Amino acid sequence: MSPWSWFLLQTLCLLPTGAARRRGAPGAANCELKPQQSELNSFLWTIKRDPPSYFFGTIHVPYTRVWDFIPDNSKEAFLQSNIVYFELDLTDPYTISALTSCQMLPQGKNLQDVLPRDIYCRLKRHLEYVKLMMPLWMTPDQRGKGLYADYLFNAIAGNWERKRPVWVMLMVNSLTEVDIKSRGVPVLDLFLAQEAERLRKQTGAVEKVEEQCHPLNGLNFSQVIFALNQTLLQQESLRAGSLQIPYTTEDLIKHYNCGDLSSIILSHDSSQVPNFINATLPPQERITAQEIDSYLRRELIYKRNERIGKRVKALLEEFPDKGFFFAFGAASQ
Repeated sequence: MSPWSWFLLQTLCLLPTGAARRRGAPGAANCELKPQQSELNSFLWTIKRDPPSYFFGTIHVPYTRVWDFIPDNSKEAFLQSNIVYFELDLTDPYTISALTSCQMLPQGKNLQDVLPRDIYCRLKRHLEYVKLMMPLWMTPDQRGKGLYADYLFNAIAGNWERKRPVWVMLMVNSLTEVDIKSRGVPVLDLFLAQEAERLRKQTGAVEKVEEQCHPLNGLNFSQVIFALNQTLLQQESLRAGSLQIPYTTEDLIKHYNCGDLSSIILSHDSSQVPNFINATLPPQERITAQEIDSYLRRELIYKRNERIGKRVKALLEEFPDKGFFFAFGAASQ
């Protein structure tokens, strides 16, 4: 969900690690990189110290889609590091419980109580459509692993009527055919956390759940209703075949596998929050979209990065003889 810190880039001496040969099928990523881009690493930076420490940029997609294109030097840096740090401790049951808790409406409240009736009815209708389509969206491989459509729908959308509208908006945004097909395989961040645990590495997290939740819960009610309405409009247009998403998950994966740091497509993975700014909006709605964008950019990128940067700097200063591997989202900088 997050980038590493611009603050760190100013306070620590970072060296791009040299490009390494990928072990994937040749040309599988169909890269069309400029000459200077072809020399870029695959999201690995070295912090000059002895032993060295590293920043590695992750991506929120199934690890199997990108693992073969991550250079050996990145994997070696992970294996050699004493301590591995993530944004959150994804293997801690408390983290999952706290993430769930922060998404819920106050006790006794339901979504039907807080949403305008027309938006609530459209939301319910869309979720009924998703539930109907989900068996058709699932892959034979998912079924072979024992995943069933009803189970998957309940795992993602269960208890949706008790969630805060902003989290329902994010849930709707992720209930697409492409996303459903990828369920059942750990995303890259979680896979690395599981590997670190398997290798009995010391692990840690630079953030608390509340620090990731509160900014989203801090949007005011009119902003959240606007965002949910725009998300539903987009999904309804997709269902009707009148809209095509300009940047898909496949585009995101391709650019990550190509080590393309300059692509704006990577920014669409920054916070899992859709971008609502577009030229077709009426002037007042465009102002609301810009206010949401400015607020989230300030809270989820600038403030967050500075906070994370200070914590990483403190860790490196406290343990000068340890090699750290920091695995944070590569989406924005």
